[in-house]
Amino acid sequence: MARRDKKAHTEELYKAILTLKTEEECFKFFKDVCSDSELLAMEQRYNVAKMLEEGKTYLNIQDATNASTATISRVGRALTDGTGVIGDVLRRLGDENGEA
Repeated sequence: MARRDKKAHTEELYKAILTLKTEEECFKFFKDVCSDSELLAMEQRYNVAKMLEEGKTYLNIQDATNASTATISRVGRALTDGTGVIGDVLRRLGDENGEA
């Protein structure tokens, strides 16, 4: 599926996500709307992004996540050339966890 900008008819999905109150509710929501493989892929990509931000090598990331080098590279491009939001989120979570 090609990458695209957000369309007006999809705004409701993002608004729905913003209404989620707890981690458990968030997990259950995504479990309801995503297949297991889609959920696993998102979790894997998030973990790859976190490890790239931590300065881990592709080999370390591959061993820890079973991600392909293509996936690691794609996530790396998103970190450097994407919107920047994933990096912001990782920093916020690091700050919350005292990992400055």
